[in-house]
Amino acid sequence: MRTRVKICGITRPGDAVEAARLGVDAIGLVFHPHSPRAVDLDAAVAIVRGLPPFVAAVGLFVDAPAEAVRAVLAAVPLDLLQFHGREPAEYCRAFGRRYVKALAVAADSDPAAQAARYPDAAAWLFDTAVDGRSGGTGRTFDWGRLPQGLERPVILAGGLDPDNVAAAVRAVRPYAVDVSSGVEAAKGIKDPARMAAFMRGVRSVDAGEDGRIGA
Repeated sequence: MRTRVKICGITRPGDAVEAARLGVDAIGLVFHPHSPRAVDLDAAVAIVRGLPPFVAAVGLFVDAPAEAVRAVLAAVPLDLLQFHGREPAEYCRAFGRRYVKALAVAADSDPAAQAARYPDAAAWLFDTAVDGRSGGTGRTFDWGRLPQGLERPVILAGGLDPDNVAAAVRAVRPYAVDVSSGVEAAKGIKDPARMAAFMRGVRSVDAGEDGRIGA
């Protein structure tokens, strides 16, 4: 199977359109007010409206009040929710939408035990634990710490960029990879050349030695 790609922290419609043109499967919109990549409702609506069919819009939240999540859902046609804080599973499933739970991998963490607390997640996203920050750090973690044979799709994040994504895909064989700072010209501003190079890195592994990309 081919590796899916999500580019997160989109703040401009044009960046979303370019990401879609390059073949991404999803774009991420950050609704965490303390993030330099945060978007308001008007910007989010404009970005989603510009997406072509079959490119998913994912909303990212960090320990947000439930009413804040509901306000976003009422205004923005999101396909999936992504939770990056300490939200319990009961909270994550309360909105009636499929969700991805981000799990921070630290030196002393147990990724399998972390994932087991969210059995109904659509996927588990493993990111780098950095001083309580919720993604977008540009730092990798030891990919060898991820267990094999997990029951849900694995999304790999944390410090991915055009230079290391091929090695990451070979090492982990994730369902998807998620990138934000690794394809930026500045925080929240995506670089078309870096996005294209990132996609080439992923596809080079998917193609394998025979040059054919899986379905």
